[in-house]
Amino acid sequence: MSDPDVARRDVRLCIVGDSYVTGYGDPKALGWVGRVVARTPQDDLDLTVHQLGVRGDSTAGVLERWRAETGRRWFDGADNRLVIAVGANDIGQGISLARTRLNLANVVDEAAADGLQPFVVGPAPWLDPADNERLRAVVDAERDVCERRGVPFVDCFTPLLSHEQWFADLGAGDGMHPGQAGYGLLAWLVLHCGWPQWLGLDPR
Repeated sequence: MSDPDVARRDVRLCIVGDSYVTGYGDPKALGWVGRVVARTPQDDLDLTVHQLGVRGDSTAGVLERWRAETGRRWFDGADNRLVIAVGANDIGQGISLARTRLNLANVVDEAAADGLQPFVVGPAPWLDPADNERLRAVVDAERDVCERRGVPFVDCFTPLLSHEQWFADLGAGDGMHPGQAGYGLLAWLVLHCGWPQWLGLDPR
């Protein structure tokens, strides 16, 4: 339990990305973001979260809009942080792998230069195996961008590629977006792949 005489750390999170950030397809309307925030210990945090997802958005779209949409949500003196969760839609929008890599690198570099401590959540598998071969390359590119910069990266693709519940959830929907169970799996991955450490919390 936190000391009532000690001010909680003011943390402002902006989460930019695609429909997964909005929780599209989740009947509980929580998505992975809502579940992660609900399970983030906040005794020592004064946490504000802004979900800035756009259905169908790509790395190009995020690069174009992230500054304008996050700028008014930061607070001088707060611990301002940026979460980026995008990339899957690049494969259907004619965006080359090199451009995907460059788009993400530009967002990460600009955010880091502004002191925003970026955190990246990669795409998850879809139902179609052919799509997944292309998604695998996107995930590898995003991971490489993050590793070169020492930025946390959550690989949601590899752990779920052979997960029966994940694919059952996709099959019950549109083949690209999970339902309640699938978003729960995504939240678990985020929570167990560097989230507490990134926020400066005790991971226990």
